[in-house]
Order: sequence, then C-alpha cells, then structure tokens
Amino acid sequence: MTMSQLTTILLEWFTPLKQALLFAQISATSIGIVSLLMLYLFAKQLFLPSIQKLVIYFSPTTAGRLSKLLDKFNGRLAIMLCCIVFIGTLELIYPFNDLILSVLRTFGQCAMLIYGGLIFSSIISISGGIYNQLSFAKDVPIQGLIQLVKLVTFIVICVLLVSLMLDKSPAYILSGFGALAAVLLLVFKDTILGFVASIQIAANRLVTHGDWIQMDQYGADGEVEDLGLNIVKVRNWDKTITSIPTYALIAQSFKNWRGMQESGGRRIKRALNIDMHSVRLLEAETVQSLQQHPVLKSYFDKNTEDLSSFTNISVFRRYAEFYLKVHPQLNHGMTLMVRELQPTATGLPIEFYCFSEDQRWIPYEHLQADITDHFLAVLPLFKLYPYQHISGALSTQSGQ
Repeated sequence: MTMSQLTTILLEWFTPLKQALLFAQISATSIGIVSLLMLYLFAKQLFLPSIQKLVIYFSPTTAGRLSKLLDKFNGRLAIMLCCIVFIGTLELIYPFNDLILSVLRTFGQCAMLIYGGLIFSSIISISGGIYNQLSFAKDVPIQGLIQLVKLVTFIVICVLLVSLMLDKSPAYILSGFGALAAVLLLVFKDTILGFVASIQIAANRLVTHGDWIQMDQYGADGEVEDLGLNIVKVRNWDKTITSIPTYALIAQSFKNWRGMQESGGRRIKRALNIDMHSVRLLEAETVQSLQQHPVLKSYFDKNTEDLSSFTNISVFRRYAEFYLKVHPQLNHGMTLMVRELQPTATGLPIEFYCFSEDQRWIPYEHLQADITDHFLAVLPLFKLYPYQHISGALSTQSGQ
C-alpha cells in the first residue's frame, strides 16, 4: 500500500503504536467509506428532499403529482454525488497501490456513467410527467418517444462503459458495430417498427390514452391503458389486459370509439321482427281503441289524419318514431328514425335507429332495453305480433 495524504496525517496520531502505519491506513479507509455513507444519507434524506418540498410548495399541482419520480431522481443523484466525491478523493484518502487505485477509479467512473444515464432517464420521465399534465397531451402522446430516448441513452452508456473498461476510444467500439448491423436490425426490429408507428399514431391522432378501441385479431376490446414504444396495453371490459404490438395499429385495422365519445351520442340500432301474417289494414274499431288507449293518446292527440287507409304496421312505425322524438334521454340533434328492412324468413324487421345522450355503458344498455320493452308491449295494441321460433309454451296468437 502507498501513503495517501490522509494516511500521512493520521500516522502522526498512531506513532506510539507498534503498527502505526497499519492503523493509519485502516483509519483512512474507514473515514473515506463513512464519509461517503454520511454524504449519501445527507443528500438522500435531508438536502434533496428539502429542495423537493420547496419545489412542491411553489408548484403543488404539477410537482405534487410527480413525487414518486422526484424521489427516484433524488436517490440516483445522491449516489452520483458519492461517485464524484469518491473519484475526486481517491488518491487523497485511500492508501492503496497504483493497481488497486486504477481499478477503483475505473469502478467509480463506470458507476458514475451508469447513474448519469439513470439521472438523465429520470429527467426524461419527469419531463414526460409534466407534459402529460398539459391539456393537449392526451391528443399527442409521447410515451413512445420517451422510451426511444431512454433506449438510445442506455445504448450510449453501454458503448462508453465498454470503451472505458477496454481503455479504447468510443469510435473504436462503434466501428465494430458495422458487422453487427444485420443482427441489430433483427434484434431491434419491433423497436424500430414501434418507433415509426408511434410517430404516425401521434401525427394522425389514431390512438391516445383512454380511447376505447376494438381489435378482434388480438381479442382487444377496452380502453388504452399504456401507449408504449413496443406494445400498447388495452384493459378490456372484463378487466383482462391485452398487449398489442404498436406497429400492429398501423399495419392492421382496428375500431376506435373516440368518435362516438366526442359526438355527444351513442347509437341505438335494434330491430323487431314482426310476424307478416299480422300485418293488415286498420279497422274502425281498432282505430277507436288506439285513440282511446292512455299509452297512445298523446300521439293521436297531435296526429288527426285519417287512419282508415293505413296499415297497422305503418301506424306503429309512426307512433314508434313519435315516441323516440319525445323521449327525454335521446339526443334529438342526431339521426332518429324507424324504418322497415328487407323481409326475411323470420319476419319483417322494424329497425329503431337513434342516439342516446348518456354514453356510459350501463345507462345506455338500460335505455335501449327500456325502448325495446316498450315497443314489444304496445305491439298487441296494433294487432301486431313479433316473430319467434316456436319453443316452449305457444303464444295466444294461435287463436288469431
């Protein structure tokens, strides 16, 4: 071992002892290690958290939501400070020979490079967290770009580490990558495709966080939870999570329900199959009973036209459309109609086409069920009957 400056100073204290030099060297090494530990605890537990609290005090909304990222940044920065102090005081404190000092210096420089990359990664994450709080961040996600910057950062760190350990110029290390270009392209194929896809997704606003997308090829039907460089995580409505390659959103088709969410309405499109044997001209008795029925009274009070030439199904269509137009839970500024579809072997389909104002799933399902139930209930008033295959108990229509 060689004599460091601290060892020389401590040697005077241990001169009366027989192994004064050994005690001085051990003490110098212990002081160096304890000093690094105290520096880490001071920076991690006191100094950096104080600065963090001050920042949060002046910006509670923005910085307060980033407390976990700031805690991680503080821990990495504290270790970085220790690495800098360790390298700067290596020859002044530690009484080792040149070989050990060289190894320790290389170790300290490697640790400094690694934590320098981690600190830069934390800064990128914090910047991304601040960006995600902006009003337009949902429309232009940059999660893929953030992951790409981190990937490039760690590739650069790896090159510098190899260069440092081999004591070669980084240009020497990079020159050997030419032969591995094909292998690198194969290894990072998904990453390269994902990066290109991320740019197109952000530029064209194809998908963003919180969008409801449906991609049957991957069994995805739910909200986008994470839009990354390589994969997009979708939380399905059954609470499972589907991972989709990012480039698949460009290479394949998918359905994005954002347009429905932004339109102010959610489409209701259902059809009742009417037994065509029950379609007939209205009789005078039927007209009178319809006009006096409390459920249909409001319709006939506003429609005084002669119904003697109408069929029961045409009057039903008019009533159904009137019912939808006055329904308080439907969006009357969007398309609303009741129409006949092509007759089939299972009857004459009468389709109800409208939009609900409430786009939430449960209220939407309740609303379209209530509308369908109402129309099924009033069909017998028009002497109409729904078509269904015979199974179980026969209906009372057999007597018609």
